[in-house]
Amino acid sequence: MEKTRWAVLGPGTISGDFVTGLRSSEFGLLHAVGSSDAERAAAFAERHGAPASGTYDDVLTRDDVDAVYIGTVHTTHAELAVRALDAGKAVLCEKPVTPTAAETAQVLGFAADSGRPFVEAFKQRFGPFADLLRMLLAERELGEVREVVAAFGYDQHPRTGRAFDPSLAGGAILDVGCYPTSLAVEVARITGRSEQPIVFGEVTAERVNGVDADTTAKLTIGDLAVELRTAVIREMPGAAVIRCERGEIVLPDAWGSRTESPSSLILRSGGEERVLTVPTVQPMGAEADAVSRALAEGRAEAPEMPWVDTRLIAHISNRWLEAARR
Repeated sequence: MEKTRWAVLGPGTISGDFVTGLRSSEFGLLHAVGSSDAERAAAFAERHGAPASGTYDDVLTRDDVDAVYIGTVHTTHAELAVRALDAGKAVLCEKPVTPTAAETAQVLGFAADSGRPFVEAFKQRFGPFADLLRMLLAERELGEVREVVAAFGYDQHPRTGRAFDPSLAGGAILDVGCYPTSLAVEVARITGRSEQPIVFGEVTAERVNGVDADTTAKLTIGDLAVELRTAVIREMPGAAVIRCERGEIVLPDAWGSRTESPSSLILRSGGEERVLTVPTVQPMGAEADAVSRALAEGRAEAPEMPWVDTRLIAHISNRWLEAARR
């Protein structure tokens, strides 16, 4: 495969992490940086060794850019994604694709019409750990899955910035609650429940500065019970448990970090524990390579993060947000 020439849109912290991951990728290299501020783009490009930079329009009209990574605030993802797809670029869009299910559906519709790869950047979906979990679920290693319990939260000080700004779609659900939601959605799809009705039960929420700051949701996807927890005002273990008819799959580190994927999980059954371990990868590099493979093979979707999951994550997140605002 030829190298994929990447442009980063949005010279912020997470884009810096993506560029670091891209250096570990097999098929990608950083070629350009775009921003609403050309000077910021140029400074980021110089810092990370990109040969080109400029405004979003400058970068998206370049013929020597194959794919773009969108690392801007949530509220700008939709416009940039559509502009990039319209320019013929493959897109890796930081999660969530947009703050609403309706906007997300529009972006996916545009992606389908364009025929270009479009992938939502849930980094924990890529690499050996994710492959192992999908295999265990598909092969019903511990029988039918009954329940998913998952959490992800951190304590941000001060209570300011993007995560606490309603105008930028701040709050815990869209920032980190989407990770537990993504796991539940993947489990539902693999076990044949993603088309079944979603029923919300109890939702608790603490609001800070007008955003959902600490919230828990109980729901069902068909007969799959789900409990999701997230916060931006307290630390939570980034862990999950998938309870099955003959035991449970424990993910002590379900999401990994921006530099290393998870490496192990625990199978508990009949009073015994079995630890399964796999090699780690640079997850942001791995998700970039998934886009490169889709581009090379003429596919619009990556199997690790199919559009049906993106749609369902957006739908559940929106319903959770609505309940948390009551």
